Amino acid sequence: MRVVELDEAVRLAEAVQALDGGEPRLVTSGNFATPLPLLEAVAAALPTLRLHLLNAQRGLPLHEGVIPETTFVGPGFRGHHRLAYVPSRLSLTPRLFSTTLPPDIVVIHTTLPRNGMVSLGTEVNVLPAAIEAVRARGGLVLAQLNPLMPWTFGDALVPTDEVDAAVEIEQQLAVHTPSPPDETAAHIGAQVAAAIHDGSTIQAGIGAVPDATIAGLVERRGLRVWTEMFSDGILALERAGALDPDLPLSTSFVFGTAELYAWLDGNERVVLRRTEVTNAPARIAEQRQMTSVNTALQVDLFGQANASRINARIYSGFGGQTDFTVGALQSPGGQAFMALRSWHPKADCSTIVPLVDEPVTSFQHSAVVTEQGVARIAGLDERTQARNLVEHAAHPRVRDELREEARALGLL
Repeated sequence: MRVVELDEAVRLAEAVQALDGGEPRLVTSGNFATPLPLLEAVAAALPTLRLHLLNAQRGLPLHEGVIPETTFVGPGFRGHHRLAYVPSRLSLTPRLFSTTLPPDIVVIHTTLPRNGMVSLGTEVNVLPAAIEAVRARGGLVLAQLNPLMPWTFGDALVPTDEVDAAVEIEQQLAVHTPSPPDETAAHIGAQVAAAIHDGSTIQAGIGAVPDATIAGLVERRGLRVWTEMFSDGILALERAGALDPDLPLSTSFVFGTAELYAWLDGNERVVLRRTEVTNAPARIAEQRQMTSVNTALQVDLFGQANASRINARIYSGFGGQTDFTVGALQSPGGQAFMALRSWHPKADCSTIVPLVDEPVTSFQHSAVVTEQGVARIAGLDERTQARNLVEHAAHPRVRDELREEARALGLL
């Protein structure tokens, strides 16, 4: 790895031609770890570019020649008229870099080097696979060395000889300070938490309901963590003594407050793993009492969930929801919860519907949980599933209508 000035890194990127013709594909850190200064400089120098990252945030360089490309749409790409959405379970995304989505340039966001290594810090995700794929085809790996990035372990560690050139740029890390959950979110989270037992392994995303669920687990003991991401709630469980002290906390990326990042820095208890490890259903199924908590835009009377599309337009994507739902149900004592509000406040409509009219994201959950109650569905016949969803998950104002629709569908 050569440490260079920004203009030299840009010249190296300009010299890269798409190895298979067309626009060069640049893969970079997504979510809340995007190396914006380096990425902006490189993108500005390339007239055409396929920009690939997960859960893109706002403020990315998207000039006229940039095609935003992803398997999971974030707010920075959502609704973009040139968006190239690639449907894929997140566990399968890494292999796309060696098949249908080969990268020409990979731009990573790392720590300063130590003993011949750099650390990817807060996000590992699909980046190891992207680095391997671009090096195998003779492409370019650039790194933004950030002295503020916490040093993390596991698959976060990258040998410096796998990086062609690096630029030292200090960039403040994006932080997330969660607001206290409202009454509805708190009630949903409390109901999910009540069903999670001592010794369970937990996966929960970011948001009011997952935050409320995690907050409800401080009195548990022996909990384990195998997840795609975590935030400050896991730190609170650690300090409360709720987590098994003998096992590492496994995740693929981390996002939260400055306090969380300070705890993460140099903490060997936290192991960041590649997406194809954290999200592999077979590996998830190996975890004791694996309990996944996800959410959706709609759930229908057949127990199918739409978490991806609104009015036939892509909103997010599969993400890890399918991976963790399948893996949790294969785990001994495992549970897969779908937790959501019974009434969508912005759209002013029920989230429990007769039949989803969008492509299905996931199905066969253990239970659907709303502020109305817990509707158990796994292992029950479809009529019982539908009845439980109407009586225990749906908002009271739509229950009569749902009963009529259930009869028309042969479910009552």
